[in-house]
Amino acid sequence: MASDDNADRVAPSRARGSYPKGQARRQQIVDEAVLVFGRSGSMSGSLREVAKRVGLTPAGLLHHFASKEELFAEVLRQRDERVRVAAGEPAEHGLLDQTAKVVAYNQTTRGLTSLYTTVVAEAADPDHPLHGDFAARYRSRAEATAALLRAGQRAGEIAPDIDPERAARLISAVMDGLQQQWLLDDTVDMTALFDEFVRGFLRPSVCAD
Repeated sequence: MASDDNADRVAPSRARGSYPKGQARRQQIVDEAVLVFGRSGSMSGSLREVAKRVGLTPAGLLHHFASKEELFAEVLRQRDERVRVAAGEPAEHGLLDQTAKVVAYNQTTRGLTSLYTTVVAEAADPDHPLHGDFAARYRSRAEATAALLRAGQRAGEIAPDIDPERAARLISAVMDGLQQQWLLDDTVDMTALFDEFVRGFLRPSVCAD
């Protein structure tokens, strides 16, 4: 297996040897599914390919996950949890610091970032089974971000003249756009570019005396 595969594992931090055999195999399936869905998408990525990568038959894989949809849901759940743990909570670190940590973390996990970017693009199709879920995800994230931006404005940490609702959508758009560019060209420094966006658009202006 290629060395870059190992960097994209979503296994928990505990050593696999401490897991019961069945749970260890389940986690191995999730690890390989990240790579398959990240490269082929949630629709084209097949259970057969995942099963082959872990040395199982498709029927054997279904002993651990009842369907591709169930497997994919677990992949997304673990991806979200890994990002949350890496970045911390906005209430603890502040919205801008927490968001910057998300960008920095995504730049270290190409497989997970590719997975998310690919599936979001697929879900733009109204007929995609995850279309409604991702629309709701972005809407919920925008509402929570807008609330944090308003709190930041009251604290003097966010520029007072921006519209929090619009800025919340722009933050997601910038993050997603940078991810796409980085996946196409890994010389793109997502962290530095996001920092520039924060400095130029979200931080209050500093007037020289």
